[in-house]
Amino acid sequence: MKLILSKIKTYFGKLDKLLLFMCMGIAFFAVFIQYTLYENDISSAVTASQYKTQIIAFIAGIVIAMALAAINYKYLAKLWFIYVPLAMGLTLLLFTPLGIKREGADDIGWLDLGIMTIQPSEILKLAFILSLAFHLSKVEDRMNEPIHFILLCIHGAIPTLLIRQTGDDGSALVFLFIFICMMFAAGLSWKYLVMIAVAIPPAVYVLWNYLMQPHQQKRFQVLWDAQMQEDEALGIYMQQRVGKIALGSGGLTGLGLSGGDYTYVPEIHNDFIFSYIGMTMGLLGCLLVVVLIATLSLKILSNASGAKDTLGRLICIGVFALIVFHTTVNIGMVLGIAPVIGIPLPFFSAGGTSGMCLFAAIGLVLSVSYHNSTKYRMFYTEKD
Repeated sequence: MKLILSKIKTYFGKLDKLLLFMCMGIAFFAVFIQYTLYENDISSAVTASQYKTQIIAFIAGIVIAMALAAINYKYLAKLWFIYVPLAMGLTLLLFTPLGIKREGADDIGWLDLGIMTIQPSEILKLAFILSLAFHLSKVEDRMNEPIHFILLCIHGAIPTLLIRQTGDDGSALVFLFIFICMMFAAGLSWKYLVMIAVAIPPAVYVLWNYLMQPHQQKRFQVLWDAQMQEDEALGIYMQQRVGKIALGSGGLTGLGLSGGDYTYVPEIHNDFIFSYIGMTMGLLGCLLVVVLIATLSLKILSNASGAKDTLGRLICIGVFALIVFHTTVNIGMVLGIAPVIGIPLPFFSAGGTSGMCLFAAIGLVLSVSYHNSTKYRMFYTEKD
């Protein structure tokens, strides 16, 4: 009994409690926001199951995060041959009758397992961060050799293109951004940076003229074309238009969380939750959300700088990139400066799979900080 209590004391003594408590605090705030959204009955699409699912997902996520913290991240990375095929397999199932395209969505993003539905792309993001970090750590000194650079690009292209085939352009861009950030952090040569910079204009030209569908082009054009905004006021621009109206209606302090003259916004519980925050809590509420997520991101970045090896550092960078991209693009969508591509706001947007996987990602960061700060290993030991 004393041995068990000693191990528990050691575990909590070495755990990055600040990071965990920060995430738990943000999660509690996010659930409260979802609850008030349901209570205010703004939309028939908002049901009690959403905030209840969020609670269950966060509780499960916290348990997963604490469990992952106890396992050495080096051991987790070496198990890529288990979690990568699993994540890829779940994603490939989207192309079967089990894949679901939700009403109003452009992508087959959900997998119907009978008793529940999940988003395989969220699981694949975790597998990608961990496997790419492991790959980069293994070829650290040789990553700029042409053969290894090509293999790394293939590593990044496979999940990106696979998710792109499901129609989920937003998640495909998330994979691409994570890949770029981790490659830069690993020490990508300036020669490749020059090559990439030179290749961007022709790549954008080909993408725009030959690969993008007309409705995808419109999502970008409507951001700066005033005439198109008028023409699409009830079409492709409608969601952003009413989203900005809702966001601005809150003024400095908002209309309150317990009733008011609220504006209806499609997907207000999910991709456009930031509109609801601005409408009910005003500019101050929006700033609070931004500060909370920014502080969390900086804490993860701090953990990356404190990591004692390349693998740990790159895992933290990958999680940092995930949260920053989601936050920046989601808020950009609401403000009308980024196209609507289905990117949720971390913690705050409704979604069980995304909430649970986000905590799992935090668990990887906790593992890095825990196993970098002590020689004690709970489930796995190896010489540094």
